[in-house]
Amino acid sequence: MSTQIILPRILEIGAGASRKIGAMVKDMNCQRPLIVTDKIMLQLGYVERVRDDLSAMNIDSDVFDETVPEPTTRSIEAGVELVKNGQYDVIIGLGGGSPIDSAKAISILGKYGGQMRDYKFPRLVTEPGLPIIAIPTTAGTGSEATRVTVITDDTNDEKMLCVGIGFMPTVALVDYELTLSVPARTTADTGIDALTHALEAYVSKKANAFSDIQAVAAMKLLAPNLRRVFNNGQDREAREAMMLGSTLAGIAFSNASVALVHGMSRPIGAFYHVPHGLSNAMLLPAVTEYSIPAAEHRYANAARAMGIAQASDSDASANQRLMAELYAINRELEVPTPAEFGISRSQFFANLSIKADQALASGSPANNPRVPSADDIIEIYKQLW
Repeated sequence: MSTQIILPRILEIGAGASRKIGAMVKDMNCQRPLIVTDKIMLQLGYVERVRDDLSAMNIDSDVFDETVPEPTTRSIEAGVELVKNGQYDVIIGLGGGSPIDSAKAISILGKYGGQMRDYKFPRLVTEPGLPIIAIPTTAGTGSEATRVTVITDDTNDEKMLCVGIGFMPTVALVDYELTLSVPARTTADTGIDALTHALEAYVSKKANAFSDIQAVAAMKLLAPNLRRVFNNGQDREAREAMMLGSTLAGIAFSNASVALVHGMSRPIGAFYHVPHGLSNAMLLPAVTEYSIPAAEHRYANAARAMGIAQASDSDASANQRLMAELYAINRELEVPTPAEFGISRSQFFANLSIKADQALASGSPANNPRVPSADDIIEIYKQLW
C-alpha cells in the first residue's frame, strides 16, 4: 500500500532564512507579491524588513494587513478583492498560523472565486492557487508545511477545515529568530498546538511510515523545550528546536491527519473565540485519556519519544507517565479551563450538541484511534468545564 506525501517545493530552515525572501521571489520569476499579514507584524517591523529585502531585488510589494486571529470569511474578503483586481503573481504569508491560513484562502478564492464553503472538506482542493511563500513567526501551527487551512464561516460560526494540495505553500522560510519576540502566553499556546499535531499524527488511523518519522522527531524536539521557551523567550537553542519541531509536526499531520483533539477544538474556537492552540491544550489531556485504550502501544511510544518514559517501561507505565506529563504541562503553562477563560457556563452547556455535530462533521474524529460518538464528545466537553 502506497502513501502520497505532499511537501513545499522549498523549505529554507534556520537563522536568517526569512532574509532570503527577495531571492526566492526572483527565482520563482515573480514580480508582484502581495504580503498577507497582521498589525502586529507591522508593529514589530517584520513587514518593513520583508519589503526592504524585496526592494533590494527591485521588487515592489503591496500589503494586506487586516488578517485576524482565527480568520473568518469576512476577515479575508478585502484581501480576496485585492487579488481579484490586482496583478499579483505570488502571495507572501507573514505571521502566525492565522495570516498564513488567510494567505492560503486568499490564494484560492482570489484566483477562482466562489465562497470558502465551496472548498471545505470533504472536497479536496487540487487546483493550484497563486503560489505562496510562507514565513512563520510562531512555533505552533506548522501551516507553512501543510495542505490545510481553517477559516470560520461568519454566518454560523463553523470552523471550516479546507484541505488539498492547492493550499500547500510553494516555499517556506522557517526562521526561528522571528519567534524571539513572541510573548509567553502565545509561546505556550502555539507550542502545545505543535505537540498536539505531532501526537495526533502519530496515533492517527492515517499514520504512515513517513509521517511517523516526522512525528517522533517533532515530539523529541518539542516536549523537552516547551517549558524552556515559556520561561525564557530568549533561549535561542530552545526556540530553534521548537521552530523545527513545529514544522516537522506540520509535515506529519499534513500527511497523516489530525484526530479528535482538533475536531473538538475547532468549535470551541469558533463559538468562544478561544485561540486555537489554547483550545487544543484544554482538550489534550482528556482526549488522550479517552483514546489510550485503543492505541496503548502507540501512546506509550509517544511518551518514550517525549523523553518522559524509558524504553524499559511497560506500555501501561509509559502511558501513566504520559497522562501525568500532559496535566503537568497544562498546570505549569497556565492553561485555563473553559470556566477560567471566562466562557459562560450556560452558553458552554447549551450548545454541546452543536459543538459535537460540528466536531464530527470536520472528519478529524474519524482518524482517532478510538472513534467517538456524539455522546462521547459531549461527555468529554463536560469534563473540561
